[in-house]
Amino acid sequence: MSMIANVLSIAGSDPSGGAGVQADMKTFSALGCYGMAAITALTAQNTRGVTGVHVPPADFVAAQIEAIFADVRVDAVKIGMLASPEIVVTVAHCLARHKPAHVVLDPVLVATSGDSLGAPGVVDAMRTHLFPLASVITPNLPEAATLAGEAEPDDVAGMERLAEILHRQGARAVLVKGGHLSGDMAEDTLFAGGRVTRYSAPRVDTRNTHGTGCTLSSAIAAHLARGLALDEAIRAAKDYLTEALRAADRLSVGHGHGPVHHFARLWPH
Repeated sequence: MSMIANVLSIAGSDPSGGAGVQADMKTFSALGCYGMAAITALTAQNTRGVTGVHVPPADFVAAQIEAIFADVRVDAVKIGMLASPEIVVTVAHCLARHKPAHVVLDPVLVATSGDSLGAPGVVDAMRTHLFPLASVITPNLPEAATLAGEAEPDDVAGMERLAEILHRQGARAVLVKGGHLSGDMAEDTLFAGGRVTRYSAPRVDTRNTHGTGCTLSSAIAAHLARGLALDEAIRAAKDYLTEALRAADRLSVGHGHGPVHHFARLWPH
């Protein structure tokens, strides 16, 4: 009997359920994995924005991660919001010690609403401590520009340049998400193994985009945990997110940027 893959999310909590560990758990479940979570921050937020962030001590974040690895086989790890440099370093030390086979780093710096989610020093700490440990990092366009210390580009060629810069900074593979670009197609760019791969999908016309980055990165982690190669995992994850976006308007959650429909494949119309 094949065993169900276990995937650990190390990320912040979104009480409205559309992003953070809540989105990760839904994604893992929808894709046939068992989800676990170590909470790095408690946020007060909804579909309209973030009104507060409570950051636990770094040693308590470490205690959560250590409790999981001490008892449960972890097939992949997804990393989301890390609110302080101390937590970044702590997470890196835990992962360096336990060496999970797959680590997907989604460097969450800004919420869909535009609210900042990271303290000063987080970017430098990520570059130094987490880039070398990650199987792939998945920044969106503004996050990639911030991490690279460059202006935000407005075309795919600029995305490729940012991906190469982040690779030179120590990331093994870089998937720059192009959702912030205009056009009929949503273009993502992967730089890995010295070459560039593009992933395209029709852009979905919906305001329900809360948690799209969390969902894509957790879907990649789930597919890696189930044994797919990185290219296959990204393609499958992008297909899943596109489907979740297309069905998002079936949900009625909040008055701002609502969530995607994580269970579109499983819930009847």
